[in-house]
Amino acid sequence: MPVPIRRLVVTLTLCCALVAGVTACVGSTRSKSVDTGMVAAPVADTPSPSTSAQKQKLAKARFVANAGLAAGATYQWIVKPWKAGKFKKGAHGRTFALIKAAAAGGFAYNRLKAAKRNAEGDPLLSKAIAPLSAGIDALKDLPSKLRKGDGNAAGAFDDIINKVKEAGQSAGAPVQNQVPSAGQLTGG
Repeated sequence: MPVPIRRLVVTLTLCCALVAGVTACVGSTRSKSVDTGMVAAPVADTPSPSTSAQKQKLAKARFVANAGLAAGATYQWIVKPWKAGKFKKGAHGRTFALIKAAAAGGFAYNRLKAAKRNAEGDPLLSKAIAPLSAGIDALKDLPSKLRKGDGNAAGAFDDIINKVKEAGQSAGAPVQNQVPSAGQLTGG
């Protein structure tokens, strides 16, 4: 019995598609096994610079970024409201200003600690920042001081930020205020 041409073309097309599909599956299975072997090799967490000059340059850049974020958060949500009298008892919007100041204070404290760690990578910068360590550590009590109505607490935070900026400037790492986004401030 003769087979119609149309049926022969359809059968041939299906066979080619099946062969191509099986070949693709076998090829991807092989590549997966090769990839799995490659993944098992140890991978470095972060690339590290090879020379001490590169390490120092990165330390300064990280210091500038972290100190800039701390300075921006401090100025935007602590110093400005403090100068405007938002932290005084009975002030309109005091509660919201205190909440923002507490979040900014925690963020700035965290960034200042990171900047201090970054400064340790550069000899000149570490010498400039070393005297400020005690002042940076004292900043963690700011939110409770502000809640109690201590007006000098915001001034102390501003003083430490200015001293960090001066230390960076003297070590060749000028710090500019960088106001963090709300996501950065809340850790989201």
